[in-house]
Amino acid sequence: METIMSSNTATADNESHGYSLKRGWRTLAIAGAVVGLIGLLAIAFPLATGISVTLVIGALLVLSGIVHGAHAFTARGWSGSMWQLALGIISVVAGVLVLANPVVGLVTLTLLAIAYLLADGVAELWLSMRMADQPGQMSVAASGVLSLVLAGLLWIGFPADAAWAIGLLVGISLFVTGLSMGIVAITGRNMEETAAAGEPRAA
Repeated sequence: METIMSSNTATADNESHGYSLKRGWRTLAIAGAVVGLIGLLAIAFPLATGISVTLVIGALLVLSGIVHGAHAFTARGWSGSMWQLALGIISVVAGVLVLANPVVGLVTLTLLAIAYLLADGVAELWLSMRMADQPGQMSVAASGVLSLVLAGLLWIGFPADAAWAIGLLVGISLFVTGLSMGIVAITGRNMEETAAAGEPRAA
């Protein structure tokens, strides 16, 4: 009996000290609003957003190359050290080229986005055909068709759409993420209101 009571006490302590959506929904709502606002700004200024993303990728490539090179020198007795050094050189050169001319990097990212949407659309259509009248088959198929249409539109407008495509896609992604965070926060607020309504009134 004493063990059960101590277990219940520990559970209550964890619930009181741990994160609860009922108590933390306001913070989540604020974070969601900030992320959504950043998404709207990215949508409003897609070129600046796309170039910013390209510069970040270029900097990460340079950093990755430095790490590979450092590891190659610290593991000179290892048979794969030359492979690490080659990866480091390639990453640094690619990163420097992207940083020197981010517009070219933006064009490359747009091509990668078209390839991703094309692969995603084919995969989702193939999955929908395998679902055989299961629930959600039509929504998966519709998502696949949408991905193929977007890939086709980007390809038709390429390379002119490279100036805004990546920035717009990033902005939409951030906005949807912020919106989903807001929806979860509203759910937490409703939980708090339901719990408050169920509490007995003080005499």
